[in-house]
Amino acid sequence: MTLEHVDLGDFARMSVIDSHTGGMPTRVILDGFPKLRGETVAERRQDLERFESLRYAVVGEPRGSEPMVAALLTPPDDGEAAAGVIFFDRVRVLGMCGHAAIGFVHTLRVLGRIGEGDHVLHTAAGGINVRCLADGKVRLANVHSRRLAKAVQFRVPGVGVVTADVAYGGNNFLVVTAPDIPLCQPWEDLTAIARKILAKACREGLDVDHLEMHGSPTRSDANARNFVLCPSGTYDRSPCGTGSSAKVACLAADGELAPGEFWVQESITGSVFAVSYEWVDRAKQVIAPVVIGEAELMGAGDLLLPLEEMPPR
Repeated sequence: MTLEHVDLGDFARMSVIDSHTGGMPTRVILDGFPKLRGETVAERRQDLERFESLRYAVVGEPRGSEPMVAALLTPPDDGEAAAGVIFFDRVRVLGMCGHAAIGFVHTLRVLGRIGEGDHVLHTAAGGINVRCLADGKVRLANVHSRRLAKAVQFRVPGVGVVTADVAYGGNNFLVVTAPDIPLCQPWEDLTAIARKILAKACREGLDVDHLEMHGSPTRSDANARNFVLCPSGTYDRSPCGTGSSAKVACLAADGELAPGEFWVQESITGSVFAVSYEWVDRAKQVIAPVVIGEAELMGAGDLLLPLEEMPPR
């Protein structure tokens, strides 16, 4: 007997497919989420803010996990795009999420909703171009990115004077350049350090919600290794698509990476993204980054949610 033949009584179903991109989980919501108000993805993203408890129920424990990000399938703004998508974690709705976009595209491809080649997705941060490659990887043309501030400094108790760039890659990042924080430390210690730095940056008035630290890679095919702290307080198991875009925006602004040249970013777990860019506006240091990564499906099924916890559709 399959689940669709079971009397669920006072439960509602939410159809999902789970994947991971470089170790970071994505939960694609295909059906069962309450209808959102708004004519555009950006408007629906704003409406999603009122579903705080339901968002947590979808990706938080016990149904989800600390690092899980949801990708809610929604209609695009027009018929030229393959789909619309809104990202959220257990704490907040996200403007963009690189690893989840790759997982979302891979899921649509496995479902047969898109095929190999080029497609457009509409996100709350804007339209993005994606390409399903023949080797199973996804090429993500991320939103335009740029460095917002260079070498800001502030003192953090227990860490010292921190020097960092502020950059946008779909989310606002504090890209730490000093001091040199060894990434060989346990993730619990790195998380504690990153939380201290990010909290102090916010108290200093910096408009950032993610933090990225860099160190030497452990792989011969990588340029650097990173540790990324997400707004939920957890660390990114993947190299972080938006964080890698923010880092490449800083490299481009400093003339350390040429247009079309790839920067291979290793994550704290050893997975990699390959990132390149082209200039959009050199004077304003705006780039169009491209992120290449791959995802794997982990499971599919229905979440069961008590009807009394479901908002009206």
